Amino acid sequence: MAKKTHVSETPATAWLKAQGVAYTGHPYDYVDKGGALHSAAALGWDPHAVVKTLVMQDQDARPLLILMHGDRQVSTKALARQIGAKSVEPCAPEVAQRHSGYLVGGTSPFGTRRAMPVYIEASILTLPKILINGGRRGFLVGIAPRVCTEQLGAQPVECALADG
Repeated sequence: MAKKTHVSETPATAWLKAQGVAYTGHPYDYVDKGGALHSAAALGWDPHAVVKTLVMQDQDARPLLILMHGDRQVSTKALARQIGAKSVEPCAPEVAQRHSGYLVGGTSPFGTRRAMPVYIEASILTLPKILINGGRRGFLVGIAPRVCTEQLGAQPVECALADG
């Protein structure tokens, strides 16, 4: 299923290279609305180690990124409570694209158009390696999860809900 062998550079891969971050590229055949579960299946990975990048906003429409396991959902109430917001909700796709510079389905936390606070589900940091979007639909990068905290300044939170 993972047919493509070459993916041209994206803002995310350019950012990773500029930071000196080692990563592996993992192209796959993108399916609209397939999400992390599809990409995990296509690449033969556990969906728990495939991390999705979600663009959300607080009550004042300030954007933020949350990195979540592919097989989990975000409890927006728990996230809001932990980051000191009154509420958090997903951004509309066109708003998410405006903030990140990426098409929904290809959103990477690396090389975003606009600097945004980044939060990461704490249990992701216990994994040896993760796959996360590389800035294009149908392309993930394999990295050590600590890259998210060390290079992006991602703050650990606990807001996962089962059955993602």
